[in-house]
Amino acid sequence: MHRKLVIIPTYNEIENIQEMIHSIMGLEGDFELLIIDDGSPDGTAKVVKINQINYPKRLHLIERKGKLGLGTAYLKGFEWALSNDFDFIFEMDCDFSHNPYDLIRLYLACQNREFDMAIGSRYITGVNVVNWPIGRVLMSYFASVYVKFITGLPIKDATAGFKCYHRSVLEGINLKEVKFIGYAFQIEMKFTAWKLGFKLIEVPIIFTDRTKGTSKMSSGIFKEAVFGVIWMKIKSIFSPYRLNQSESI
Repeated sequence: MHRKLVIIPTYNEIENIQEMIHSIMGLEGDFELLIIDDGSPDGTAKVVKINQINYPKRLHLIERKGKLGLGTAYLKGFEWALSNDFDFIFEMDCDFSHNPYDLIRLYLACQNREFDMAIGSRYITGVNVVNWPIGRVLMSYFASVYVKFITGLPIKDATAGFKCYHRSVLEGINLKEVKFIGYAFQIEMKFTAWKLGFKLIEVPIIFTDRTKGTSKMSSGIFKEAVFGVIWMKIKSIFSPYRLNQSESI
């Protein structure tokens, strides 16, 4: 059976973490869960530790000091997943904007290796976003249009943060060279995987805005994505992407 690890970065998710743990632990397929907590002052990590008593082999925790960025959290999680021999690695948010039951659908899209990465897409079958103000929907949708126009990346939801990777993708990307830490990180990982020749598929999901806790979106994160896309395109022209040949990350 394939080993499957869900990685969730957290910062002040005390209102969501307990329910999220139970939701993922209750899925068919023995998903394991790695929480990477950036020193949440609200006690998020303490809740994880309490739940580890009930799930000692399936619930894992990495604690970091301070907010170090979404991208660095995932990179830490990828390193841990590869060193612990997981076959499929997932990214998702803790706020239930991503439905935990859709993890199974992402896995099924990749399990036979017809595709190397599955992306939970809000825009592959229209606009499937619930409870977002129209301004944010338009910003998100046209951000993906912008990414496709600049880079040629054939993905309708380029900023999506709900994904399943086969381990070969993370082994093939030189993770030490990943540049961005905010939402541009999500674009960079998709673009790099595509340029390296991995097969990507979008799986339609319904994205529901958080009802508990607070959003981590900021103008700085958005600016990083806008200018980061141009940097990625220029880099791809003057420095072609090559599969990582290093055995260590």
